[in-house]
Amino acid sequence: MSRAPAPVVGGRPVAPFDPHRVRAEFPILSRRVRRGRPLVYLDNAATTQKPLAVIEALDRHWRTSNANVHRGVHLLSQESTTAMEAARGHVARFLGAADPREVVFVRGTTEAVNLVAHAWGRANLRPGDEILLTTMEHHSNIVPWQLVAAQTGAVVRAAPILDDGSLDREGFRRLLSPRTRLVGVAHVSNALGTVNPVRELAQEAHAVGALVLVDGAQAVSHLRVDVRALGVDFYAFSGHKVFGPTGIGALWGRKALLDAMPPWQGGGDMIRTVSFSGSTWADVPARFEAGTPAIAEAIGLGAAVEWLGGLPADAVAAHEADLLEHGTRLLEGVPGLRLVGTAPGKVSVLSFVLEGVHPHDVGTLLDLEGVAVRTGHHCAQPVMDRFGLPATARASLALYNVREDLDALVAALHKVRETFPL
Repeated sequence: MSRAPAPVVGGRPVAPFDPHRVRAEFPILSRRVRRGRPLVYLDNAATTQKPLAVIEALDRHWRTSNANVHRGVHLLSQESTTAMEAARGHVARFLGAADPREVVFVRGTTEAVNLVAHAWGRANLRPGDEILLTTMEHHSNIVPWQLVAAQTGAVVRAAPILDDGSLDREGFRRLLSPRTRLVGVAHVSNALGTVNPVRELAQEAHAVGALVLVDGAQAVSHLRVDVRALGVDFYAFSGHKVFGPTGIGALWGRKALLDAMPPWQGGGDMIRTVSFSGSTWADVPARFEAGTPAIAEAIGLGAAVEWLGGLPADAVAAHEADLLEHGTRLLEGVPGLRLVGTAPGKVSVLSFVLEGVHPHDVGTLLDLEGVAVRTGHHCAQPVMDRFGLPATARASLALYNVREDLDALVAALHKVRETFPL
């Protein structure tokens, strides 16, 4: 069994982290799949697995306290409301927010971006205004802006990326202008693993009067996030990318901005008064949480970020960096394999193509060996176009992965190469 070296950050050893112990908290990782092979789960950028702390939080809520929130005077409703609002507080602390009221529960990053695009964008964008994105954005941070641009007369622009998958900073600056009203940027690229310099980009955007929205879906399970230190205006993430349930996520926004935004969906719990002569709106965050929310899922998300926050962050980062280095070294030894996305300081993602084999065939053959990866354009078609590819295979890492997972991936790739020799 290969062992990673003792974790070191900044030249100093950090608190120990035992991924094998952590793996025991994830029941699914002990499953055997194809022909009894142990599951090697390397599709974490699509969704992470769930620890017992999250599974038990969901089970406990459904068994003991299930009821609708905010409206009821009976005990179960009060317990559900208390648990959900406690989860909002957990998320606020996880993001470094000043006030839990700055956290809006949404279905995920996609809904969060749509919320800002439609509630802020439709109220503030005018013909000739510009929305500056990057070529590495997920479709969720492109399409909502295209829809709102078509409605308002604004224009969507995209900053280029370099051959290693990093942002072309000079290209970004050339496109940034007083016409730029909003900059939308991924904290971490889901297709490349590139980490963008969000703080610096926010300073440059604010200098021309633009707001900054960050897609943090791929960042929150790998990087420490402090929205105030980053100096951004909106930050969005999805629960299922950070060991929590699907169908839940959060939008953080500066409270003054949220207070000034109109609602984008109407219904129960987002109103102050309703009459046929007109309605008035609740304070944030309720203004943006129309209807019955995903109560149990919000509680599960709170449990997930609390669980993650209890781990030694520096040691986890060192472990993941070791995995990335180990995997990169092994993949570079596979004949005909080319890595796509090699930016300095990248995290967690190993996208690649194998000469003479379609990525979908690579994924299918790896699955026969019990290795789960993602294949396709990863909802990032502009990235694929930039590199002249229809798709890649993507192995993506989480803190519960170990070197043996990458050893298994590369052993399976050698079998694929034997099936499709050069």
